[in-house]
Amino acid sequence: MSVIAAVEALNFGLDHLAAAARRRGHELVLLTADRSRYLHELAQAEPGTVTVVDVDTDDAGRVLAVLRAMPAVAGVLRMVDSVSDQAVHVARELGLPHADPAAVALLRDKGGFRDHLRRHGLSRARSHVFDPATATTDDLVPFLDFPCVVKDVAGAGSRNVWLVRDKDELTGVLEAARMSTSLGGRDLIAETYLIGPMYSAETLTWDGQTRVLGVCSRTLSPEPHFREESASFPVALPDHLEAEIREHVSRTLASVGYRHGFTHTEFIRTADGVEIVEVNPRLGGVVIGELMRRAAGLDVHQALVEMALGERPALMDLVPPPPTGAAGVALYAPEPGVVASVEGAAALASHPGSPQLYAVQDRGARIATTGDQRGLVSIVLAEGETAELALHHAWSAAGKIRVRMETAGGTP
Repeated sequence: MSVIAAVEALNFGLDHLAAAARRRGHELVLLTADRSRYLHELAQAEPGTVTVVDVDTDDAGRVLAVLRAMPAVAGVLRMVDSVSDQAVHVARELGLPHADPAAVALLRDKGGFRDHLRRHGLSRARSHVFDPATATTDDLVPFLDFPCVVKDVAGAGSRNVWLVRDKDELTGVLEAARMSTSLGGRDLIAETYLIGPMYSAETLTWDGQTRVLGVCSRTLSPEPHFREESASFPVALPDHLEAEIREHVSRTLASVGYRHGFTHTEFIRTADGVEIVEVNPRLGGVVIGELMRRAAGLDVHQALVEMALGERPALMDLVPPPPTGAAGVALYAPEPGVVASVEGAAALASHPGSPQLYAVQDRGARIATTGDQRGLVSIVLAEGETAELALHHAWSAAGKIRVRMETAGGTP
């Protein structure tokens, strides 16, 4: 049997991905540097449907050597930001379908992409890229407008993102960045703080044609953090706003030469119109793929397999039935430490919206920080007749769940 190889994967949907590969006569092989990330997902998949191979996925040469040792690789899946470049490189070296490397690299470079948007008249936001190891507060102040957002040019999961309101806070951020061991890139970018609610447009592009599959709501934690608290799909939009989003995202993707694949475009609806925050060249992470499947019957995993095989995804031409709604609420550890238990799931059985509790971290997991997605312990998913009702169900159900941490003595 030939292989569909995933160079890392999203946190949810591994069972659906394995089933999609199997329907095409392929085995799903997951290449990962940390199989513990997938303990919950692997437990959901049918035994024997996913083969896990341990390899340093940051090292494209090692990934390539592993795949060349396999009897037949039919396609390579690119699903995770941090190894997007490696996945594209490996697929190209094996002569398999792949996205344009330059387009993926530009979308992954937050500094280069922000500059691209402004130069092409696609954003009014200002930005400045700098090396925190050498830059000083006085060096940077002439280039910035306060308040601004400072973030890692290669970051993900709301990690290393700071709201900077004045010169003193900028000094503190520079000190924090110099001490950080989790920067994805060497540089930081300071950019205009866009004010307004955040959403994400979930899109699929094939041969340069882009289809907006729907818009997902995003609820963020109070300032100064940008931790994602909840999401719902699909947001009901007025026709004029839907058209503005579709036109803006399509123009943006065309401008960078992105011709094949999913994208997850985060944007702010400001008082002056839609402003793109960033475009991730992949399917939306965490539970977004699952929300799309539940609410609108969108088989995003089948589309991933089809594109890996070089085929036009059926999702480009599908006329889906009228959607219902699905939503997810994140449950974070109340404080750093060790997870002792997640309690209250029994109360969900009688709750409207068919809520389900999904584990992200197991008992005994060590939580280093609660300021970003690294503090995520579980997610509550719920459904409803609309996205709004689904979100209400999910928030209500999440209120029944409690994450307990171990005390110094090792007890909850």
